[in-house]
Amino acid sequence: MRYGYPDAGTNPEHLTSRRAYDLVSREFGAGANGPLLLAVDAHGDGGAVARVSAAVAEADGVAAVLPAVAGDDGVSAVPVIPASGPQDEATVELIDHLRDDVVPAAVAGSDAEVHVGGLTASYVDESDYMAPRLPAFIAAVVLLSFLLLLVVFRSVLVALKAALMNLLAIGAAYGVMALALQGGWFGGLLGITESTPVPVWVPVITFAMLFGLSMDYEVFLLSRIREEWVRTKDNASAVAHGMASTGRVITAAAAIMVTVFGAYVFEDQVLMKVVGLGLATAVLVDATLVRMVLVPSTMELLGDRNWWLPGWLERRLPVLDLEGEHHAPVPVSAPQVPVEPTPVAA
Repeated sequence: MRYGYPDAGTNPEHLTSRRAYDLVSREFGAGANGPLLLAVDAHGDGGAVARVSAAVAEADGVAAVLPAVAGDDGVSAVPVIPASGPQDEATVELIDHLRDDVVPAAVAGSDAEVHVGGLTASYVDESDYMAPRLPAFIAAVVLLSFLLLLVVFRSVLVALKAALMNLLAIGAAYGVMALALQGGWFGGLLGITESTPVPVWVPVITFAMLFGLSMDYEVFLLSRIREEWVRTKDNASAVAHGMASTGRVITAAAAIMVTVFGAYVFEDQVLMKVVGLGLATAVLVDATLVRMVLVPSTMELLGDRNWWLPGWLERRLPVLDLEGEHHAPVPVSAPQVPVEPTPVAA
């Protein structure tokens, strides 16, 4: 997925916002819909603004540099119109070029400070900040989930398998979303005719929602399986019992969520379409391929090894009573008191 922010240029053509966007782009250039803004603090250097404006105007990818507007505090704002649109990769390259090469060269040997900003630049900064941290966020959530499942189900393999399998459905969602955003034949089915960026927070929010739903289904299924395992110590019977007792509930819950999320595919906004498609796909894959096929089959293949837990770890793990079993009162039979027969008078 290419990170960025879809703007009015991705809206359906019948909306006035899209028509206004196209009109501005046609009459003033694609970059007029996402101008950059240079903030120049001259610090007493009277020629700094002119040098920066001249240097930026000569840079590749710049369509125009508008006259600077001076503020009362000595800071001047210089609007810059890129030659490319706000969603184009060329605009991102231009921002990096201005920050790394053009602006530093223009103010070299001076105390002047220049910052390249504007709405488009702020989106680039947000993406550059959050995107590298996304893997760490996912890893932290998966690790914490593994530890919690380890305490609840007291099994290394069950906890590890549950945490990792939740990622399968989320990966399917990311793949479908990326395919749709590329346009092509699949994107065309949703009305997406060209490559479209996605806000960097979309994968974060999508992961949080889907991991929560997947974990809900996983805990619901594994609770029933473990309950039967504790009672019978028969792994095959426990898996069959868990599937039989939770299959309909998981399927019904997933059908509701797929219907709700899938309804967003019919929205006009591209972002709503793609997010709805990704969520619906993930829930469908999770409730069918993962919960109904992969989870029971792997547990059947592993057999009693599913419930392996080292003794030293067993002694150190806290007891988390998920089903209230440890607090249930133990029935005690009343002592048998001999009853003396009552003599009956003749």
